Amino acid sequence: MGQVLRTLYPEIEPRAWGYLQVSALHRIYYERVGKSGGSPILILHGGPGSGSYPLLRRYCDPLCYDMILFDQRGSGKSVPHAELRENTTAHLLSDIEALREHLGISSWFILGGSWGSTLGLLYARAHPGRVRGCVLHSIFLGRRKEIDWMYEKGGASRLFPEAWERLLSYLSEDERSCPLDGYYQRLLSQDNWTRWNAAKELLRWPPDTLLPRDKAELERELSEIGPTEQLARISTHYYLNGCFIESEQGILSSRSMSSIIHIPGVIVHGRYDIICPFESAWELYRAWPGAYLRVADDAGHSRVEASITHHVIEATDRFARPRLEW
Repeated sequence: MGQVLRTLYPEIEPRAWGYLQVSALHRIYYERVGKSGGSPILILHGGPGSGSYPLLRRYCDPLCYDMILFDQRGSGKSVPHAELRENTTAHLLSDIEALREHLGISSWFILGGSWGSTLGLLYARAHPGRVRGCVLHSIFLGRRKEIDWMYEKGGASRLFPEAWERLLSYLSEDERSCPLDGYYQRLLSQDNWTRWNAAKELLRWPPDTLLPRDKAELERELSEIGPTEQLARISTHYYLNGCFIESEQGILSSRSMSSIIHIPGVIVHGRYDIICPFESAWELYRAWPGAYLRVADDAGHSRVEASITHHVIEATDRFARPRLEW
């Protein structure tokens, strides 16, 4: 008999929520879900710019965990909406630490996927004593080569040439030399229609690569994510600035990895992830001796894919119940 896959925990509402003023300009929205007094776990959304949404509450046992979710600057319910000023990776890391102090949490687990995995790793590097363990999936390390894979000719464009041509067709000939910047300039337009159309076209790339059984769940997930313009505007702002990470080696530098080497981690990645190729997850695993690697051999990028869901929930369950064997 084949392995029985773990599935999402039931839908659940926050038991508490609020706003935290993190600068004169920005207030971030946060919520707490699950067991009061349970093991605290910070759940980081992707994007950058997607905001948190109800599906993210369902990857941890609510009888064991005190789940903390927040909307990163400009995202979701945080205000100002889609704001790019004072919005860098350093600001987000500062916000996480401010939120921890505000909630009176001494240390917590980290759960994040895609951009959430990037932010989780950077936070663990900056505050290793505050992190009990990490569950990270769909690994993105914020390197230029990963960004170029998606938005420069010669990467994912070779797999989906027809979709790539559609992406470029919205731009002028001059803009096509750097598509990401061409879209960014439109996303900064004062004209609402120009911004909305640019966001819609940009977010159609890359094409949907999910297996048919997961498409309905993906459509539900996308319906919960924040407005199109917000996601396109903030993510493009980060990608054009190299995700505000100081060097190309970034997270994988010996200094970074030495600071988190004692932190237990689980890395989950889809073998056929088009958005974030498996190479980054493998490189992270090789640089992090204390981490376990779980490869979803029939999955791509999205957390809603059945095998990714299984491995993530299996990992959070085992952190909640230390007596379980890995």
